[in-house]
Amino acid sequence: MKTQDQNVQFIMNNGVPTFAVIPYEKYLELTSDSSLSDTDDSSVYVPQEVAELMLINDLSFIAAWRKHLKISQRELASRMGITQAAVSQMERLDATPQRKSLEKCAVAMGISVAQLSDD
Repeated sequence: MKTQDQNVQFIMNNGVPTFAVIPYEKYLELTSDSSLSDTDDSSVYVPQEVAELMLINDLSFIAAWRKHLKISQRELASRMGITQAAVSQMERLDATPQRKSLEKCAVAMGISVAQLSDD
């Protein structure tokens, strides 16, 4: 089944819509947070893989997202314009990075600031 008005494809399972496939541009529009502002908790998306990395491996939000996105500390540091040691410090469970650092990190990983914090 495909609706031309919205360019969405539905994948059916026993006659029941199970998945909706949307154009990549629409996905980016729906998941982007260009303002870097916090959103209410109901709209913050954290993939199951990130949550599992945090819970099972006892990682911080930053470390779990970085590993999920397959980015090395060195690469993240380069994208943020900081040292690898600084990234390592930010990833510590007891670390409380400043808002500006979280914003740079979020931009470097292509996610929202709200996805890097449980506040």
